[in-house]
Amino acid sequence: MSRRLSILASLGVSSFILGVSFLHAEGVAEDIRLGGEGTVFTEGPDAFAAPFPGLAGIDRLRFSSGNSLFTSNWVIAPASAAGRDGLGPLFNAKACASCHVEDGRGAPPENGQEANQGLLFRISSSAGHPYGDQLQNQAIPGVPPEASIIVEWQDQNVTLGDGSPVKLRRPIVHLQQLGYGPLPDDLQVSPRLAPPMIGLGLLEAVDPSTLLEMEDPDDKDGDGISGRANFVMDRATGQLAIGRFGWKANQPNLKQQSAGAFLGDMGLTTHLFPIENCSDGQSACQQAPQGGQPEVDEKQLDLVVHYARFLSVPARRSSDDPAVQRGRRLFVEARCDGCHRMSMKTGSETAHPLLANQKIWPYSDLLLHDMGPELADHRPDGLATGVEWRTPPLWGLGLNETVNRHRFFLHDGRARSPEEAILWHGGEAQASRNYYSSLSSADRNDFQAFLNSL
Repeated sequence: MSRRLSILASLGVSSFILGVSFLHAEGVAEDIRLGGEGTVFTEGPDAFAAPFPGLAGIDRLRFSSGNSLFTSNWVIAPASAAGRDGLGPLFNAKACASCHVEDGRGAPPENGQEANQGLLFRISSSAGHPYGDQLQNQAIPGVPPEASIIVEWQDQNVTLGDGSPVKLRRPIVHLQQLGYGPLPDDLQVSPRLAPPMIGLGLLEAVDPSTLLEMEDPDDKDGDGISGRANFVMDRATGQLAIGRFGWKANQPNLKQQSAGAFLGDMGLTTHLFPIENCSDGQSACQQAPQGGQPEVDEKQLDLVVHYARFLSVPARRSSDDPAVQRGRRLFVEARCDGCHRMSMKTGSETAHPLLANQKIWPYSDLLLHDMGPELADHRPDGLATGVEWRTPPLWGLGLNETVNRHRFFLHDGRARSPEEAILWHGGEAQASRNYYSSLSSADRNDFQAFLNSL
């Protein structure tokens, strides 16, 4: 054992269950514990894969079983792998972890390359079309894939207040080798990058009243920020509920989010989504063999939900660095915290006692905001309009490169750094973007240092 680890051990420091050491520090500033008691003090390649520190006994065993289901490939039915077959007939990936690599963020393709796992494409048209609402570029033998999806990156230049140039890029999507006929002229295509999995159980545990208190749809306080909740159908209850997951907050809870991903990404049915994602006219898809009814049974779905619910949040780092502290002040002065709310508290009635009454720092309000025409996908989703997006949590942002070996952000991965992401902000965030653009180079560096500490 190294001298450093010996000293830590003498201070009562615990070892991280996946083999990465971490400080269970007492008396630290509360915003360091981004996930409350669901925080781990680690910053290595496995930083997004840790269970809650307090998870034990049968809950810990269920977490491991859920991890196995999350990372395992599903296969075509019928197969000898009972309980793991039914993939497709149309699909984008064979495993949850194919998109959420190391429980982290997906990556877009290089210029001119075919879309890979981790970036899906939602489509819709007022005229209707013979495809589903999510394009599937893979299929089982005997079933034509829906399309080949090529992404071209188009550059555009912006100049900051001090004259510094920044090159931005936007995606141009080309749909080729269409398997089921032409698409309508008014087709709306929305790329969606797979987000990180950390802290989802804590976000689910926030009471709806807390989110509604943050709403200001009519901008009554006059600050230019008018977040509002998306209300979507909870399939288990048949009632409307606040959406809090997905880029447009179109899923109300982790169970429905997971079931929707099983169907949309892998073509696997659940009791919440019992019908294969085959559209009218896709006869080969409709006639393909199934892997059971449903293909993902209730126990399997619950294990995956349990796994997602208890993935912990890495602690904030370098909080005592003067540059980080200055950057935090600039973040507030820019009013970025008007949407990226720093903290909130989970409710008292939650799925598990470990999730209850936790002060967390996700840097999100989980509400919809108008982000302006440059980020618009022009595709409504529930109550969300074509210019609205849910505020994505910022916790874990600075570890993205460590975990996933890339720094792609925003809903379609167009931003190659937090700075590029800021410079795409418009609408309700236009004033914050303008503030950032007016900063000196040194101040912008401090701003980025703070974001990288999250």
